[in-house]
Amino acid sequence: MAFTDEPVLETARLILRPTRAEDFDAWAAMMADPEATEFIGGLQSRPIAWRGFLSMAGAWSIQGFAMFSVIERETGRWVGRVGPWVPEGWPGPEVGWAVMRDCWGQGYAVESATAAIDWVFDRLGWTEVIHTIHPRNIASQAVARKLGAEMRGTTLLPEPVNPPEADVWHQTRDEWRARRLKAGVGRF
Repeated sequence: MAFTDEPVLETARLILRPTRAEDFDAWAAMMADPEATEFIGGLQSRPIAWRGFLSMAGAWSIQGFAMFSVIERETGRWVGRVGPWVPEGWPGPEVGWAVMRDCWGQGYAVESATAAIDWVFDRLGWTEVIHTIHPRNIASQAVARKLGAEMRGTTLLPEPVNPPEADVWHQTRDEWRARRLKAGVGRF
């Protein structure tokens, strides 16, 4: 499902758009941060980060979706990647997130993931979404809860994910929409 027009999502503070070449330096910096990468596969050298970066960009071309680059609206700074991700062998259609460590605690993961979840349900027609979260990743568990997901079980993720253990947080499109409408934020 390739798009002829590049999707761009906007929130109050953020712009979400497909990966671009100019995002790589910030991407590589995030992947070189031991705390930021602890639960997303661990440290990566710049050449390994480049491969992952191109994998995300290629998913846009092949699948028609991938994680968005998240840009601060005010500064134009790349602050992370958030959005749909379904690699081979994955346990379901995921909306995931990874944010630069100096941006933690500012609500960027919830704000951008909310826009991405709206997009996958509205534009891609997904009927459910998961978030795979390492059992010790308390911060991402809090994000999943704020998004309305519930932990539904555990799984082992396919190679090369390390560590492979993950809890699967889940919600359906109907559950998502009901919560959004109850909060008065329906945009369907």
